[in-house]
Amino acid sequence: MRKVIGIGETVLDIIFRDDQPVSAVPGGSTFNALISLGRCGVENTFISETGNDRVGRYIIKFLKDNGCHTDCVNVYPDSKSPLSLAFLNEKNDAEYIFYKDHPRDRLDFAYPHVEADDLVLFGSYYALNPVIRPQVKGFLEYARQQGAILYYDVNFRASHQYEVMKLTPNLLENFELADIVRGSSEDFETLFKKKDADSVYRSQISFYTKKFIYTQGADPIELRAENGLSKQYAVNPQETVSTIGAGDNFNAGFLYGLLKNGVTHHDMQQGLSEELWDAIIESGKQFSAEVCKSLYNYVSPAFGKQKKQELEDALQAETEEK
Repeated sequence: MRKVIGIGETVLDIIFRDDQPVSAVPGGSTFNALISLGRCGVENTFISETGNDRVGRYIIKFLKDNGCHTDCVNVYPDSKSPLSLAFLNEKNDAEYIFYKDHPRDRLDFAYPHVEADDLVLFGSYYALNPVIRPQVKGFLEYARQQGAILYYDVNFRASHQYEVMKLTPNLLENFELADIVRGSSEDFETLFKKKDADSVYRSQISFYTKKFIYTQGADPIELRAENGLSKQYAVNPQETVSTIGAGDNFNAGFLYGLLKNGVTHHDMQQGLSEELWDAIIESGKQFSAEVCKSLYNYVSPAFGKQKKQELEDALQAETEEK
């Protein structure tokens, strides 16, 4: 059974509407994606750290309860778990304030076993942070050597804008390590002062990897890939309760789509057909739309149960064909 390995931060998201707290849920970009995948029956392992406090214990229990392996989540005895305050506006988009003691950052873990065609999800400041960069880069290089598919979600917050110059070498290394790069219009405006998918792809991405997904909220998703493939995918209009986990769950749905459609590392190197791209991006859109229906950062258990059955049916059909 293929698995997903995610590397990223854990936080407790405290969500505000009209300046009043309305919810508190475990979060973090990669964390949110793995919870959704776990609910869909996808085997996964999370590489992270948390504090030795009530929040940290809650986060680890939450991971386990949702089918995520926590052997590589380090609990540091003298650290407090980080918090994120998310203030929803009238469009249910969030403005964030993060509370984390970055000088205490460190990462110490034994590499989880990675096999060919496993999927690795990485991104956000965690994938750039100079303090833990040697460990993160070492794991990504190991996973690439093992023949895993590496998916990089840039997810660069404006709060780190002052660090862009210092972090650019790490960013470019991530582009080079990744098989697929996804980023939002806000990410690339913050990083490169560029506002359209073509200019970002030509000047920043295509030299490193040909597979690029550019998301822009409610506006169409842009795909750029091998052989000049350039395509838009409309985002279906819907009422939203919160958009906090929308991008994270697009990632989850995309990885689910790779698994459901049996896409291997060899397939990635050869290049995917337009029909395959359509199916995988549709999967990402479904997960993203589902998570916007609630204040939670992950798909509902009912949605997960349905997708788990679909995945089992697809894998069974693939086995029978062989």
